[in-house]
Amino acid sequence: MEYRFSDKIANLKPSAIREILKAPSDAQTISFAAGNPSPESFPVQDLARLAADIFATSSTPALQYSVTDGYTPLREAIAKRQKEVWGIGRDFDTTIVVSGGQQGIELLCKVMCNEGDAVLVETPSFIGALNAFRSCGAKTVGVPLSDDDTGIDTDKLEQTILKTPNAKILYIIPTFQNPAGTTTVLEKRKKVYEICKKHGILILEDNPYGELRFSGQEIPTIKSMDEDGIVVYCSSFSKILSAGMRVGFVVAPDAVAQKMVVAKQSEDVHTNIFFQMLCYRFMTECDLEAHLRKIKDLYRHKCSLMLECLEKELPREVHFTRPEGGLFIWCTLPQGVDATEFVKACVAKKLMIVPGVTFNADVDAPSQSFRLNYSTPSDEQIREGCRRLGEVARAFLK
Repeated sequence: MEYRFSDKIANLKPSAIREILKAPSDAQTISFAAGNPSPESFPVQDLARLAADIFATSSTPALQYSVTDGYTPLREAIAKRQKEVWGIGRDFDTTIVVSGGQQGIELLCKVMCNEGDAVLVETPSFIGALNAFRSCGAKTVGVPLSDDDTGIDTDKLEQTILKTPNAKILYIIPTFQNPAGTTTVLEKRKKVYEICKKHGILILEDNPYGELRFSGQEIPTIKSMDEDGIVVYCSSFSKILSAGMRVGFVVAPDAVAQKMVVAKQSEDVHTNIFFQMLCYRFMTECDLEAHLRKIKDLYRHKCSLMLECLEKELPREVHFTRPEGGLFIWCTLPQGVDATEFVKACVAKKLMIVPGVTFNADVDAPSQSFRLNYSTPSDEQIREGCRRLGEVARAFLK
């Protein structure tokens, strides 16, 4: 039988990261390609204890259907913490629980964009979001990041809006951007808000890494500036508790949140209720702040080690970002070097990295860059992987 796939899906490409993770490997293969949290960050003993108690005392609600908006105690706990820690949430806002931040991204596009509408995105940007927008029939239009690693180019943002009359949403990861690892400075965050307010563009602020700052000063979220109901804020427990739980949340103006709830009902009815209960119990019965300090200490060490090794091994012509948190470092090769071929050469050395083209808004655009992850490899793997990376770089830059 000849299968005729829908126009929305036919041209979608699988996530390069997911395909890399499926690729066969051996004990000698080192991966800097994943975006996973470190297994050392999982609070296994606390989760095991709380899970056992849930099954012992609350098995029926943990195993039964539940409301689409999310487990009410968890929603209230999230809203309280977002208000106290991040200054997020106004009287017009509602918090809902979604199946990972990925679903929150997709749901907003589904309820706000018609076929052919445009979503403005940083370029490079998170491949999961790019594919979510494309699967909804939206067009992704890139706005470059500034060369000085201070975040999105706000002049180019306004120019792009003026040239894109059907733009509905700006998708932005202002804190420890994926894949670049950079952070949008406060002045630019304010300017992004004012530009989008002026032109009637909804801002989708994705902040899955904000809790993982291990150096530098906290910068207010764009959502904390929202007095006009133009920012939808998306985050999750994936990087601070467990990625496999698939528990995320959205803080949005109530009218938008309620439409997202309706759209979610046709997707999965509700997010896994047992894991919602488990997240709530961890938030309220365990020392979340101590747990976060432990993770930040872990990633501070791993990031510092990788940066030290990159300084030692890479030729000076290779630029790389120096993140203050999150999971990623973005490397850029000199003009004219094909990063895709560079990545293939790394694979031949049994080193897995992600080519920059994966993160382009324009799927046909070239890239001189590639992404590295430091959260999952061991210290020895970081040292050896950077040594192999340096070998390939020196060969390409002869």
